[in-house]
Order: sequence, then structure tokens, then C-alpha cells
Amino acid sequence: MITRLRTASVRAAAGGALGIAGLLAFTTAPAHAAGPAPRAAASELPPVGAEGTEPLASDFDFTLNGQQCHAHAVGAVDEYVTAQDAAATTDTVAEGGLKLRGTESCGSGSRTRAASGGSITIEQNDVDVDPKSLLRITQNFPPRYEQIMVLSFTMVIEDPETSNDHARAHHEPLILTTKDPAKLIGTLTQFPPRGDLYQLQNPVDLIDLGNPDTVVATIQTFPVKVGGL
Repeated sequence: MITRLRTASVRAAAGGALGIAGLLAFTTAPAHAAGPAPRAAASELPPVGAEGTEPLASDFDFTLNGQQCHAHAVGAVDEYVTAQDAAATTDTVAEGGLKLRGTESCGSGSRTRAASGGSITIEQNDVDVDPKSLLRITQNFPPRYEQIMVLSFTMVIEDPETSNDHARAHHEPLILTTKDPAKLIGTLTQFPPRGDLYQLQNPVDLIDLGNPDTVVATIQTFPVKVGGL
């Protein structure tokens, strides 16, 4: 079963519910009224308490039991600034509510597995156990930022629907989880991002929790467009 997010704890720390869904510009959530705050000036970071939801889209490659696969998925992630260093050059960011949905296919021709064209879902694991992500200023003028998203998640692969009721009743989805958190790195000229491409720092291994010593799948490339979609 996919571990359900405890994003409520993240939002409670903000003193209120998340702002308007799909909000691209980060906002500060005061106790009285929610509304978009002015964009940060050049080379300034969002303040502690700023929060927002960023849309995501990715076409990525992975191996599954040694077979090459490809997937396309879209979704979103919630972000909340929890701390800022004394020099105001680095924000600590809690990521929550990550969810991507799409389709996947493995192999080609006679080697295509039965689940080719099946569905794929990526959903974040317990947000409280992840190291926090970072957003930092790397250059003041022209402004440059670097964001490192640290994410652990569960990936569920399901066969496409079939008209055969017996086959559908006996089919079990494949449920895998990251062995170590994924790290996505984006180099930005503005924040929030506007369709910027984040890249996977290192390949990410996925395991079956029932057999954690065996790597079942590996995400080799995971380019993710963030914001502005």
C-alpha cells in the first residue's frame, strides 16, 4: 500500500492551509487573509513561511528487472520554506504532496512486456523522514539560484485495463519504493521556476519492501520540468 503523506504537519506549521492550488508564485500565509505576495526582488529568497504548489512534468527512463522502460508523467509538489540562514543566501524547503501520474512502456516488439502502455504513479513517502531540500543564491547579478529537491517516493506500475475479468481480478500492481532519496537539481535565473528543467543527480534504485536487499528497478534519467506548465 502506498504510504500516505503527512502533509498536514507541513501545512499546520505554516499556520493555515496551503494557498490556491496550482499557485506558481510563492506566497506568505498570514493568519488573516491568503493572497499572492509580491514577487521577491532580484537575488532575494522567499521568506520563512512562504509556500506554494509547483506543477511538474517528466519523460524519464528506467530499468525494470533488467528491461529498459520509458514513462511520461505529470503532477505537482507542495513546497514550504521552513528556515533561512543568517546571511539570507540559503532557504531550507520542505517538499510535500509529490504526486505524478502517467503511462509507461517497456521493451519493444516481441520483447515488450504485457504491461506495456500501463499506468505509473509516483507518490511521496513520509515527508517527515526526508532531509530537507535547499534553495540558495549562487550569484547576485544577474541573479542565479540553485535548488536541490530531496524526495523519497513510491512508484506503482499497473497493467492496462483488460476486458478479461479473471485477468483483472488476479493482477497485482507492482509497488516499489526508493532505496535512498532522489536528488533533483535545478539551476535557475528566477524563483519560482517557470518551466525550468531539473536533473537527477545520481541514478535512483527502487526496491520491494518485502525484499529490501534486491534492487528491482533503477531510474536512470529523471528530467523534470518545474513550474510554468
